[in-house]
Amino acid sequence: MSQTAIWLSEEDVASMVTLEDTIGVLEAGVRELGAGTAQNIPKALANFHDKSSLHSLGSVMLGSSICGYKNWINTPNGAKAVFVLFDAHEGRLLAMMEANCLGQMRTSAMTGLGTRWMAGPDVREMAMIGTGRQALAQVAAVHLVQRLQRLRVWSPTPEKRQAFCREVAGQFDIEVVEAATLEEATDGAPIVTTCTRARTPFLKASMLARGAHLNAVGAILPHSAEIEQGVFARVGFIGVDDVPNARKASRELIDYFDGGEGAGDWDRVRPLGAIIANGEKPGPDCDVTLFKSMGMGVSDLTVAGLAYQRARAANIGKPIPLIAKAPIRWTDTH
Repeated sequence: MSQTAIWLSEEDVASMVTLEDTIGVLEAGVRELGAGTAQNIPKALANFHDKSSLHSLGSVMLGSSICGYKNWINTPNGAKAVFVLFDAHEGRLLAMMEANCLGQMRTSAMTGLGTRWMAGPDVREMAMIGTGRQALAQVAAVHLVQRLQRLRVWSPTPEKRQAFCREVAGQFDIEVVEAATLEEATDGAPIVTTCTRARTPFLKASMLARGAHLNAVGAILPHSAEIEQGVFARVGFIGVDDVPNARKASRELIDYFDGGEGAGDWDRVRPLGAIIANGEKPGPDCDVTLFKSMGMGVSDLTVAGLAYQRARAANIGKPIPLIAKAPIRWTDTH
């Protein structure tokens, strides 16, 4: 029996799903994780050459009866991601889709979700540290959940941060302030989001205001780090999207909880699913809250599932014919 899956391009995915949609379905998916009806499959990661890496992230959502993997490569010469979506009940391929746009949406949406659940409810100002390709979506996601009124921006290259400030001001009704230094950007900021490619930690404990919420987005590989170890002495509430991935690839957390002052105290690191499902909140004496997003399968799966549903409803996507069975050839002559 023949079956048909569909192929969705980057343009198809972007036309089917908005960032606001992503935050909504992602919250439902993360809540499933906390309730135990969804599960992540630990990331497979290979680093090669000097700055290249190959990744695979999988997950299963029983409530939606879908499962799948995102596979991607990142090199100095380019990067590409593809998601493969399966029906978890019937065991059949549903779709394959380009996943760079999908990945950018789920990454920023996760920051928005972490901010919604861990930052103060009436915070209207943020410092954005880093102005690379992920930064605009990071601002958009936090703006969707907090309705920002003021944004401070800093990155080390003046031309890039000035261009970023103009872009933010052109897209959102937010007062945008270009900071001349990192200290100026973070001084008194109630939310700080870092999204850089730093390999050497740069964010010091003294740069964070009391009560600040920190989204640490950029360092997701063992050779990267944005946060100095002294920051953790002030952090009273730590959330991550996925604890196993954090224990495997977050140099900042590994250094502190495996070999530093917090050694053996990984229970302090709470999965966002549990925070949402159990209504966990920082204590009254909490100084700084920290959300560390490493990437996890459920976040990709929620977006892929929504894109697939909407594509089928709109009859969008190129058909992929699937042959149920074909004979195996033993040799070239048979």
